[in-house]
Amino acid sequence: MNPYQAPLAEMKFLLEKVFDAPQTWASLPEIAENVDLDTAVAIMDEADKISRELIHPINRSGDEQGVTHQDAKVITPDGFKEVYSQYAEGGWVGFCGDPEFGGMGMPKMLGVLVDEMAYSACNSFTLYGSLTAGAALCINAHGSDELKEKYLPMMYSGEWAGAMDMTEPQAGSDLRNIRTKATPNDDGSYSITGSKIFITGGDHDLTENVIHLVLAKLPDTSGISLFLVPKIKVDDEGNLGEANGVTVGSIEHKMGLKASATCVMNYDGAQGYLIGKPNRGLVCMFTMMNYERLAIGIQGLGTSQAAYQMASDYAKERVQGVAAGGSPTGATSDPILVHGDVRRMLLNIRVLTEAGRALSVLTGQQLDIAKYGEGEAQAKANRYVGLLTPVSKAFLSDRGLDAAVTAQQVFGGHGYIRETGIEQLVRDTRIAQIYEGTNGIQAIDFLGRKVTGDNLAALTEFVAECSEKLASLSQVDENQKAKVQALFDELIEVAQLVNDKKLSNLAIINACAVDFLDAFGHVVYGYFWLLMSDAASADVDSDFASQKRYLSDFYITKMLPRAKYHLTQVREGESAIMDIPEAFF
Repeated sequence: MNPYQAPLAEMKFLLEKVFDAPQTWASLPEIAENVDLDTAVAIMDEADKISRELIHPINRSGDEQGVTHQDAKVITPDGFKEVYSQYAEGGWVGFCGDPEFGGMGMPKMLGVLVDEMAYSACNSFTLYGSLTAGAALCINAHGSDELKEKYLPMMYSGEWAGAMDMTEPQAGSDLRNIRTKATPNDDGSYSITGSKIFITGGDHDLTENVIHLVLAKLPDTSGISLFLVPKIKVDDEGNLGEANGVTVGSIEHKMGLKASATCVMNYDGAQGYLIGKPNRGLVCMFTMMNYERLAIGIQGLGTSQAAYQMASDYAKERVQGVAAGGSPTGATSDPILVHGDVRRMLLNIRVLTEAGRALSVLTGQQLDIAKYGEGEAQAKANRYVGLLTPVSKAFLSDRGLDAAVTAQQVFGGHGYIRETGIEQLVRDTRIAQIYEGTNGIQAIDFLGRKVTGDNLAALTEFVAECSEKLASLSQVDENQKAKVQALFDELIEVAQLVNDKKLSNLAIINACAVDFLDAFGHVVYGYFWLLMSDAASADVDSDFASQKRYLSDFYITKMLPRAKYHLTQVREGESAIMDIPEAFF
């Protein structure tokens, strides 16, 4: 299996030419003092090196060995602890963290690209740092000054890890039914009792402490509150003390991500500290969840990039069959890259991956403006974050599995055996469609809250901005621009149809949400491809610009029509789904 190589030229192109990161960063003083384009390029070079030389080598062995649970300890595969130590020492856990508490203060617009490299190299390993970064973000946004000062420096340094503890056996996506209890103590802390399941990074041997963010209910209330619960108690000077009643009941035996510790966690009177206000735990948690949902979408994106590289290399090396019309070299067998169906599969992966990267950078940009901007620019970015986050999570992770399975098909029989590594990608990325809210739930959030929740205001604003930019492009085919614009118009029309029916046809949003999200994703990808093609055209004679023209033509011709299909499905409504009696299932 060839080593992973980050697509650095693609990443720099998006930052510099497509989304004008230097201008965005210059407009945000808290970011401008930390990074410029030259610094970003140097950081990406180092992230590529670490992903390729440090993280990728433990991917296969970690999958083969897996996590073990012995004598109440969770043990990660050989090499993980050493690699994590080097990764943390490099500051990568706190990459986007608050500099006041030891973070590097880097923009999310750059962070998404660093995350993609790490996920391409090893999904399981990257989850540990991702959960820690998300937990630290939540503490920084909602925790008291005391909690921030005590916990954040050790989390940003990677010496302590973080975990998000929500799900219980009887309460998956519907958290109203959680049973974990929080009883007030005389000293202002709380005693946490209960169990959680499916807790990624719930315990491991990579760090000396794990800081859990636990959802629990206070006495005599149905509301949900959020608590910081350390595995090991921490005294007022920040020193570790005794165990805190936080134990692992078992580890989950999963289809994939075998080197990522997914735990059943038990809390037996564990001491915890309230984060935010009582009964407002979900509000606090969703600060973390927005970033985590994007991170999981990027897990799918990283898988897509890795899958493309592996399948493309294989297609150039694997000799099988002869090109239509005879071998161009006169050989008795040609590399399978000459075959139309193999090219179709590779192009499908590539155009979805490169447009997906554009989506991740745009979403990261809006998160930066929402966090550091001011006035109407900040307000608009918050609206766009709400719109783009569920799409980033669902569309990127759905396409990530599609890419892995398609790459497996390029390998043929060799894709079904462990030695090639493709089957691991399929197993590892499958969960991304499920956790942090299944993709169906993301779609319902998107259509029900973000699109029709404000009667299309945010969607209309976003589409109008895209349309204005689309009209300004001067180096792309006018017919292709018209195709994308027509689908943007139809997207608004179909959204309005749903909005008009949402109160009379109560099941329409739930039944049609996935198709609407997929339609939006495919249209926006068409828009991204025209943006990229136009931006690349400045260097008209380069291979890079030529590739972008070919790929843009392929997407608009072969992939964009999928948006029309999904919009047609939404137009048909919910009756064919909902009218079938339950007894017929």
